[in-house]
Amino acid sequence: MTFDESVYAYVKQVPRGKVTTYGMIAAAIGHPRAARQVGNALHRNPMPVVVPCHRVVNREGRLAPAFAFGGSEVQARLLEAEGVEVHGGYVDMAKYFWDGAPTE
Repeated sequence: MTFDESVYAYVKQVPRGKVTTYGMIAAAIGHPRAARQVGNALHRNPMPVVVPCHRVVNREGRLAPAFAFGGSEVQARLLEAEGVEVHGGYVDMAKYFWDGAPTE
């Protein structure tokens, strides 16, 4: 599996209504120092509906200023449609962060 495919496979697991970070994905796929490369892979996401890259934010909960599919406003709308509250371009990580643990 390529690096990009590993990123996409992981992002597909992020539950609706939750977010994860570039760094979390990088660590989970065995490349703990590759958060930027994760962002690049998501920017190239060939299947934006199948791979929910809008559920990925930075470690502080900030939305992507250059979200590949329409900017941070579009990312915010997609997250809000799933019940994630966005305030001033940020998501409350204490409330919405998904750490990769299986969900019920």
